[in-house]
Amino acid sequence: MAQAPSVRRVITGHDASGKAIVKIDEVCTDFVEGRPNGFLRNIWTTDTTPASNDGQDDASARPGRFTMIENGTVFRILHFLPGVQKRVHRTDSIDYLVVMAGEIDMELDEGEQVHLKAGDVMVQRGTVHNWVNRGTEPCTMAVILVHAKPVEAGGRTLNAFG
Repeated sequence: MAQAPSVRRVITGHDASGKAIVKIDEVCTDFVEGRPNGFLRNIWTTDTTPASNDGQDDASARPGRFTMIENGTVFRILHFLPGVQKRVHRTDSIDYLVVMAGEIDMELDEGEQVHLKAGDVMVQRGTVHNWVNRGTEPCTMAVILVHAKPVEAGGRTLNAFG
């Protein structure tokens, strides 16, 4: 991938005697293209909330394409190049975002826009949105998606799509 970010991933665990150890310490550059000019790298996933810290498997290696995991969590890095393809969507999740580098615009379903830059944080609460990189530099964000119930607003259920 052109201009791949370099993200260090450190994962802890336990040895056979129960002692805390570092299981994984690596630099991740193996991002996959989720849509044209939009790349991602899963850092960790869980199947349940509360999560289980048992086991030895690398939970970033979950197969398939997914935005969120029912009753679970997804921690991923998003990397959007200028001109990232439009993807208007809503997820059944609460998303915690930190802009690590660059700038990005988040568009809501009625056209309202919020400009975010490195160091900004956002909590996305099941709203319709689209990410747009109008700048000249890539934007990298850390995102934690936690499964949530579908939003109830205006007397109706607002289901996930896109």
